[in-house]
Amino acid sequence: MQLGEYFTENNIFVAPMAGVTDRPFRTLCKKLGAGYAVSEMVTSRPDLINSLKTQRRLNHVGESGLIAVQIAGTEPDAMAEAALFNIRRGAQIIDINMGCPAKKVCNKWAGSALMQDETLAASIIQSVVSACAPLNVPVTLKMRTGWCEEVKNASRIATLAEDIGVQMITVHGRTREQGYKGHAEYDTIAHVKSILNIPVVANGDIDSPQKAAEVLAKTGVDAVMIGRAAMGRPWIFREITHYLQTGRLLAPPLIAEVKSLMLEHLEDHYSLYGEVMGVRSARKHIGWYVKGLPGFESFKDSMNKVQTTLEQLNIVGNYFDALAQCSDRLPTANIDISEKAYE
Repeated sequence: MQLGEYFTENNIFVAPMAGVTDRPFRTLCKKLGAGYAVSEMVTSRPDLINSLKTQRRLNHVGESGLIAVQIAGTEPDAMAEAALFNIRRGAQIIDINMGCPAKKVCNKWAGSALMQDETLAASIIQSVVSACAPLNVPVTLKMRTGWCEEVKNASRIATLAEDIGVQMITVHGRTREQGYKGHAEYDTIAHVKSILNIPVVANGDIDSPQKAAEVLAKTGVDAVMIGRAAMGRPWIFREITHYLQTGRLLAPPLIAEVKSLMLEHLEDHYSLYGEVMGVRSARKHIGWYVKGLPGFESFKDSMNKVQTTLEQLNIVGNYFDALAQCSDRLPTANIDISEKAYE
């Protein structure tokens, strides 16, 4: 897929998720077959730009592939400046967040709350596109189907965004009111695709190769975006790619490979967050990897007690060594993509 002068590696993308898709996670997903990844949302508020949390989200050191940064806010001028700031920090593509349903975001009229005010939404899109266009930086938009079931205005916002100059639109198949409850619907996404000339990406409940193929066929979109289903299962990208190309499912990954990937992920994670914060924030990723596997509960109890990176690496390595004594390949785990699956 072409975005300005850039091309994505394929049409299987990683969704931006706060507290999840940091640089180490994006790097791993790209290694395992994701063709494109968008960063965690970065605030447009200048008073928060130098906070440690924001600076970590702005870290793209060593990241391969396209550097796409999602920005969030409510002030057109501040959003334009945030776009320019991130471009100076290496962003090649700027994504506007109009999809986040989190209350702490929507209560400030950012994220999916912007879909309630189409005039403001258009003003923000115009300001960001105007700032990015002279630098030949493509602008993309991620949104929901609407604010609530009674007001699904994704098609109207998508049309105005295309007219202004947005070059790709991603639609999560839920309203803001739904959050992550219920099931995503794809009819709205299909309609958005049918009325636009720019690429459209489908997001929401795509948790298997078969589901990815179904959504692509049902909606006619140009790409699918995977979010929660990739947590603890980053190899889902190569599974989907293989299935789309061959019609056959890949065997589960070798336990030895999963161990190697996890340890590599943890080392990169520690390099970004440091010893203390790294150990703490890595626990959720480790929990996603092992959820539903044999001995998960006792392993989790032990893992939550360790305080150093060395201890954490050792307990993870030992767990997978023990698992490998029973089977060469990873057993099928329960996949939790519930509302509270991530921060």
